[in-house]
Amino acid sequence: MFRQVLRLLPALVLICLAVVALSGPRQAAAEGEKAYLYPADRAVIKQIRRYRHETWRWQSLMGVPRAPTSRAAETSDSDARAFRLWTRNLWKHRAIRARRKAARPPHRSGWLCIHRFEGAWTDPNAPYYGGLQMDISFQRTYGHELLRKKGTANHWTPLEQMWVAERAHRSGRGYYPWPNTARYCGLI
Repeated sequence: MFRQVLRLLPALVLICLAVVALSGPRQAAAEGEKAYLYPADRAVIKQIRRYRHETWRWQSLMGVPRAPTSRAAETSDSDARAFRLWTRNLWKHRAIRARRKAARPPHRSGWLCIHRFEGAWTDPNAPYYGGLQMDISFQRTYGHELLRKKGTANHWTPLEQMWVAERAHRSGRGYYPWPNTARYCGLI
C-alpha cells in the first residue's frame, strides 16, 4: 500500500502545482487586479487589433458599415487562449475578405478609362489632383477622411481615388463630374 502511494506521489504533486498555477490569475481577476497575460496572449491581442483596424480601414474606404466587435477577447482572463485565437482568425478572415472586395471597385474599368484621358495618379497640379483629376471641393465631399489623413488626391493610392469616385457615382452623380472623358470612354 505504501509503495502505491509513493508511485502516485509525483502525479499528485503535479496536480497540486497545476491547480495553484491556474488559480492564480483567476484569483487576481476576482480581487480586481489585472490578470497576468503571457507574452503569447499579448501577441494574439495585438494581432486581433491589427486585423480589426485593417478590416475597418477597408470598410471605411468602400463606404460600408464597420463589422461589429466585442472586446471580450482582449479583456477576458488569461485562460481564454482558445477564444483569443478564434477571434484573431475571425478578424484575419474579415480583413482578407475586405481587402479582396476593396481591390475590385464596381466600375473599375470605367475609372481606369477615365484615368487614361486625365492625369497621372500622382498629378499634384492645382486645381485638379490625382489620376481622376478631383478638385478640392470634390475631395472634401466624397473623400474627407482621406483628405484629412493624407492630403490631396495625388497622395492617395489609385484604389483610394477610384473608391472616392465610386462614392460620387453612388450618390447619383454618375460619371458626370468627368463629362468629356466619360464621353470618350462611352460611359455617358
